[in-house]
Amino acid sequence: MLARARRFLVESGVDESAVVRIDVPAKGQGEGTGQMRAELEGVVPVLQSGSLFGGKQGLELVGAEQLLVGEAEVITELLERIDEESMAVAVVAFGSLPRPLQSALGRGGEKVAVRKMWERQAGEWLAEEIRRRGLVVDDDAVAALVQRFGSDVAALGQALDQLEEHRGKVTRTLVLDRFRNRPDEPLVHYLDAIGAGNVGQALRRLTDFLTHGHPLVLLAAVEGDLRRRALAGVAPDLVTLTTWTAGKSGDRRLERAWRDRGKINDSSLRRALDAVVRADRILKTQPEDVHLVTMERLTVALCRWYGARRR
Repeated sequence: MLARARRFLVESGVDESAVVRIDVPAKGQGEGTGQMRAELEGVVPVLQSGSLFGGKQGLELVGAEQLLVGEAEVITELLERIDEESMAVAVVAFGSLPRPLQSALGRGGEKVAVRKMWERQAGEWLAEEIRRRGLVVDDDAVAALVQRFGSDVAALGQALDQLEEHRGKVTRTLVLDRFRNRPDEPLVHYLDAIGAGNVGQALRRLTDFLTHGHPLVLLAAVEGDLRRRALAGVAPDLVTLTTWTAGKSGDRRLERAWRDRGKINDSSLRRALDAVVRADRILKTQPEDVHLVTMERLTVALCRWYGARRR
């Protein structure tokens, strides 16, 4: 998405050095109490005075789905006044935009949808890229690269850039030694591991996620999964479950909950929910030193309760 946005700006005649990138802070974060949070104040002068920079100016607004309504209204008003000969704007959003901005972009902008790449597709991309570069990489090393970098093809490409300097076959050991952290660990893999009762896999997925993710985000995902499983146990059909959860047809999470309905007993679900509530309290009140061990203990317990159906 970011590469597509930057390409649009360059194709619009903006020199890369003239692109101003501004990242929207998450809702509830950021400084300032005015109409615009401090992190977004730079948007105003850029949109108001693009022609004063001696060439075409570019604005790259990232994470626009997190704009507050008031901020969206200000930006919308400014966008409607810009001179398109001297200014180009790329808005990157990972979800629905606030209504004022969405309406304005619908009238005067071009919308480009970028589909999420899953790890299987990233693996296919990686195999093709390895062939193109003429690298010798064994199958275990390919799997290790996907384990480390997930669906982040930009990071995978950078990893291959480094591996091109290595003479000889690239092995799993080399990959794991050189690249110790992965930037994106989809939560679905962690949920799949605890759903299968696989302690070792779940703990590895936990470590990978916490490298760049926050444990409260993971707890929210677990709580949501528990809710879907509980509702699936009493819903008469998948359509009803989708309605109850305000979900969409084809949602993999709902389909998984429906498929596994009844496989986890009510007692285990209650114990799992109680454990999540206790973990949430610890994370919000205790020092960070205890956060990892709290999440590890929770993970082991969830695997035991989720996997109890197999005993």
